[in-house]
Amino acid sequence: MRLSDWTWEQWTEPLLLSLRIALVASVIVLALGTLVAWLMTRKPQRGALWLETLFMMPLVLPPTVVGFLLLVLIGRKGWIGQAYEWLFGQPVIFTWLAAVIAAVIVAFPLVYQTMKNGFASVDKHLLEAARSAGAGEWQIFLYISLPLTSRSLMTAYLLGFARSLGEFGATLMVAGNIPGVTQTTPTAIYVAVESGRMGLAWTWTGAVVVISFIMLYLTGRRSDRLDR
Repeated sequence: MRLSDWTWEQWTEPLLLSLRIALVASVIVLALGTLVAWLMTRKPQRGALWLETLFMMPLVLPPTVVGFLLLVLIGRKGWIGQAYEWLFGQPVIFTWLAAVIAAVIVAFPLVYQTMKNGFASVDKHLLEAARSAGAGEWQIFLYISLPLTSRSLMTAYLLGFARSLGEFGATLMVAGNIPGVTQTTPTAIYVAVESGRMGLAWTWTGAVVVISFIMLYLTGRRSDRLDR
């Protein structure tokens, strides 16, 4: 099939699905990573190194290994997958939700580490002063820690979105490559190259490059304004 034979919907479908997955996953992983990073930096916890090592594992494991482990957990024989199917009447694998879960897992280490560094940079004297004035931990988190880590929040969101947008291996394992259902831009590019449709591959690649460039540029521009 030639590039000219493809409809606008066929061109945009994988890209729009990837953007949808990335938007949902980046919001979830930002909230989750921020909360976990805050809890881990509040007070030294026993076994913290073990937990942090576990949190960072998706960053160094091959994506197919992450996908396999997710498949064991959320597949039709996994306890999470069985619980989901019992509640909603359908399996979670080979759905766009499975792609969101995969994106959250692989993006979590980047978001967590960014927010951990952000919270660690907050002046502890400010936090202690707030506690002395009677502020609760959640008040300190919402009105002091989060505002002072706004730059880290933006960086964490950007990294989470970019990682979610580019996820391939784990997504392919748990969500598959079903056109119109779970076919994201990375899997669509892979299939296009494998079948020799280089025009389509370049179209989708160009779109992802442009989106990523714009996000990085806008974030860098905001950081420059904050530095002035």
